[in-house]
Amino acid sequence: MEWGLVFFLNSFLLGIGLAMDAFSVSLANGLHEPGLKKGRMCFIAGVYAFFQFLMPLTGWLCVHTIIEYFSRFTVLLPWISLVLLLFIGIKMLLEAAGSSAGDEGSRTLGTGTLLMQGIATSIDALSTGFAIADYPLAAALVAAAIIAAVTFAICTAGLAIGKKAGTSLSAKASVLGGIILILIGIEIFIKGVFF
Repeated sequence: MEWGLVFFLNSFLLGIGLAMDAFSVSLANGLHEPGLKKGRMCFIAGVYAFFQFLMPLTGWLCVHTIIEYFSRFTVLLPWISLVLLLFIGIKMLLEAAGSSAGDEGSRTLGTGTLLMQGIATSIDALSTGFAIADYPLAAALVAAAIIAAVTFAICTAGLAIGKKAGTSLSAKASVLGGIILILIGIEIFIKGVFF
């Protein structure tokens, strides 16, 4: 394995592909929480980036240790993503229905919700461990770090766009955000089960 331009370009493009679900969820979170400050945006994007870093390495480790068990587990990945994103999306819809438009304090996403979103949007990155299975550990770490950096940048952009739209959409933003999360969960499920 060479540390050439192709390696870095592949890692960058892999990062873009893997970050699309997290971007959509970031957009929904920006809609749901339009009062986001820069530090909070960095925290949220950091959660997604962490899981996009962790999941490919976990997949890489599974390929190098417990491949038989991991291949059985991959059947469950679309189901796990669907359940987590449906839960979070429905929760956002219920919160929007139960709160007034000016009640932004209750619209802050909790750490548990962010962790579930991070897992749900990066769980497909576990299979990336197969794509980087022939990499030595150092190269796998660098590839995962590039994926995480790309995810961080893309999610920060998603949060900023969602925040801007969420501020102008006000009360309807949480409903839209919840619907987006539900649709992402269904899309991940259909892709994982039928394709």
